[in-house]
Amino acid sequence: MRQSSGVRGEDSASAESADASAGPVDTSADDTAGGAPADGKVPVARKSGRRGRRAKKSAAAGGETADATRGEGAAATGVGAAGSNGGDARTANNEDAKSGPPAEGGTAEGAKPSPGEATAKAGHKAGRKAPRKAAHAKKAGPGNRAAKRKRAARIARWTALSLAVIVLGTAAAGYFYYEHLNSNLKKSNLNLGDKRLDRSAANAAGQRPLNILILGSDSRNSKENVELGGAREDAGRKPLADVQMLVHVSADRSNMSVISVPRDTRVTIPKCTDPEDGTVYKETDRQIINTSLMNGGPGCTVAAWEELTGIPVDHFMMIDFAGVVSMADAVGGVPVCVDANVYDKDSGLRLTKGSHKVKGEQALQWLRTRHGFEDGSDIGRTHAQHLYMNAMVRQLKGGTKLSDPGQLTDLAEAATKALTVDKDLGSVKKLYDLGNDIKRVPSERITMTTMPWVSDPLDPDAHVIPKPGDADKLFSLVRNDIALDGKDKKSDKGPKPTVPAAPKGAIALTVFNGTGTAAQPPATRRASDIAEFLVKAGFTKATSDSTPRAQADTTITYPKTAERPDAEAVAKALGLPESALRMSPTVDRVTLVIGGDWRTGTKYPKTEESDASTEPTAGATGDGKKDDKGGKDGDNKAPKSSDPLNGNDTSACMNVNPLNRF
Repeated sequence: MRQSSGVRGEDSASAESADASAGPVDTSADDTAGGAPADGKVPVARKSGRRGRRAKKSAAAGGETADATRGEGAAATGVGAAGSNGGDARTANNEDAKSGPPAEGGTAEGAKPSPGEATAKAGHKAGRKAPRKAAHAKKAGPGNRAAKRKRAARIARWTALSLAVIVLGTAAAGYFYYEHLNSNLKKSNLNLGDKRLDRSAANAAGQRPLNILILGSDSRNSKENVELGGAREDAGRKPLADVQMLVHVSADRSNMSVISVPRDTRVTIPKCTDPEDGTVYKETDRQIINTSLMNGGPGCTVAAWEELTGIPVDHFMMIDFAGVVSMADAVGGVPVCVDANVYDKDSGLRLTKGSHKVKGEQALQWLRTRHGFEDGSDIGRTHAQHLYMNAMVRQLKGGTKLSDPGQLTDLAEAATKALTVDKDLGSVKKLYDLGNDIKRVPSERITMTTMPWVSDPLDPDAHVIPKPGDADKLFSLVRNDIALDGKDKKSDKGPKPTVPAAPKGAIALTVFNGTGTAAQPPATRRASDIAEFLVKAGFTKATSDSTPRAQADTTITYPKTAERPDAEAVAKALGLPESALRMSPTVDRVTLVIGGDWRTGTKYPKTEESDASTEPTAGATGDGKKDDKGGKDGDNKAPKSSDPLNGNDTSACMNVNPLNRF
């Protein structure tokens, strides 16, 4: 690109360009020697160029006039070069160079030149020196420095523009790939029931626990899944949820608890409405929990879990066969162990005694194997899944790297195509953020459990039901955000209030009816009945709120440490245990929510659970016995019937069913 000198500026460059393309030379008076425009401003260098071109034409006929004209043009060019910009000097010099040797009829060799010829020679000499003078002037003049600055600025602008195009192009490619991955994700409603539980209460720091339901689908909705899962006759059948695990991440992210429910557990499946075609599936208590997925999708399984456990589910993630295979391959295989040679013809799993690293289809076989482990039931399968998950978590936390771009791309494609998530979790970024949140939990604070169970009286050989007492206890621990490993610190009540409780009549108190659950409608007038009772007991500022709530446990929440004595006074009046008290900045006054555990009466029902403290007790073993430190069994640890497995237990090895050994 042509640069301006800074003297005539950009307009002169434009004028020269236009002049060069103007066609035949104008022979008006302005362009003759000594002629000038009316305003007296003579663009010398430009006229010298025109005269040089006329001199070239006249030279063909010979004569002094041609030489003189060419000489004057050259001289004028020299003047223009000295007094104007370097760009013009170069232009004039080039045009003179094109004029060629003297024409016939010029001065003979050795002859004394005429005055005109002398002038012409002087002009030629000056013309030859003009470029050198112009060059010196160009280097020395302030106009050249300005030109350099402008030139550098233009280069910088074009370079920046080019880089911007490259960066934006790359970013656009990344954005479109990100959107492509998002479009791979399948999304569905979180809860298809008529009711859903309120979110878990925040702790004193305003943090909430996370409850995520992980589902493994046996769908054969793709050629790959049919090949991996076999049973081609099931290709058109609605999928079943053969793997079901609730992942509970504590509010402070210090620990994680996992509860598996065997797929053969008979439960109440609430009424669900299919969001796709509007089909309504009636409530039933005759089906096992894995069939809930057929009643409109994973949102119905979520509804069944909330009804069964009383634990509010925040998100779900469902993965199919292909997704399991791709994840196992991505981490380079997952170490597992069997205590004997095992062969399960149904899943295809075949391993020799000892430790193995399973990946690809073999990993899927491990997770699907039922007959090969323990008693051949689904209970053994849940234990094998826990062993696998713990090992995979240790792999990832222990430094397994996914550094190969191609491998990452393949994993991203396979994982997003295999996943179905709830709509609130329906983007790659949200999944990534969730993963970062969960990975803060140290592996030694992860506890895997299976819902305590007993044989189903209606079908003892095929189905199970929750074990009374133990299952309730396990669910209650998770609802109250108590770690299943028994290693929680004693509940921090904060500094002791320096003032006693306010007079009963001065305590502002709101009562909610939270007795409605997925399985039961709310008990009528619970909030108003309890509020009236409290007013009669002296809490004259107690009021009821008809806003619907739904939670399993009755709680009293207060916003500040100073108001704990007020909450304790209310709890005492109602017979509520200390474990029902919560401090949370999400409320602005003492707030009582009547849960599904208190549907009648004005005094909280006495139960074994309410009599026991839920605060961790040193030495508790969880089995009703004292340990070697003299502690007693408390409610701070998963019961032994839930088969707890710690995330750092590397000695775990699956017991092989004797009928499936080789």
